[in-house]
Amino acid sequence: MRDQLINIKGVGDGLRITLDEAEEWNSITALLATRIDQQSAFFNGARVTLDVGARPVRKDEMMSVKALLDRRGLVLTVVLSDSQTTLDSADALDLRANVSAVQTPDLVDGLAPFNPEEEGTSGVMIRRTLRSGRTVRSAGHVVIFGDVNPGAEIQAAGDVIVWGRLRGVVHAGADGDTSAVVCALDMTPTQLRIAGYLTTSPQDKRQRPKPEVALIRDGQIVVEVWE
Repeated sequence: MRDQLINIKGVGDGLRITLDEAEEWNSITALLATRIDQQSAFFNGARVTLDVGARPVRKDEMMSVKALLDRRGLVLTVVLSDSQTTLDSADALDLRANVSAVQTPDLVDGLAPFNPEEEGTSGVMIRRTLRSGRTVRSAGHVVIFGDVNPGAEIQAAGDVIVWGRLRGVVHAGADGDTSAVVCALDMTPTQLRIAGYLTTSPQDKRQRPKPEVALIRDGQIVVEVWE
């Protein structure tokens, strides 16, 4: 049963290691060390994406698991988490830190996520600024209460709404939905895509920031006042 607390699978050119969120940290990392030691030849040299879900991992705990992997010849390259504590810990160690975009559950405390007579689409809402190096991906919509800094990236199958300054890279309608929109209180993205259409913010955009919405019209992306 304890083996089920850790999930290891191949992704791209490395491994994704997912740790159970509820198990005590020292216990779960000791179990991880045992799993790796049992197949040391297989794991040696692997690049690791570590997914800890909503678990808050302190900087010293992040250092310990990084050292654990280093000693066994693995390289920790990416940390996935929904906890700001964990993301800050990864940043402090110069690790790439991404938000884990989790699909909305069908039931929350026994309540359906939408009224049955209303249409709705799942997505992810993040109540913080996305700093450089962060990536958010969602099979639904993405809502950010904060800024999207240069070097941050959002990919969404649905709409993207930024309640702040959008200065990073954003791709709405990533699965080809040309009806998707991007909204922001200050729209100055490094790159903006909707479905297969692409545009960048003009270099001389100096007017006073105002809420704007980007959408596809007549075969091109247009930006209008968001009312």
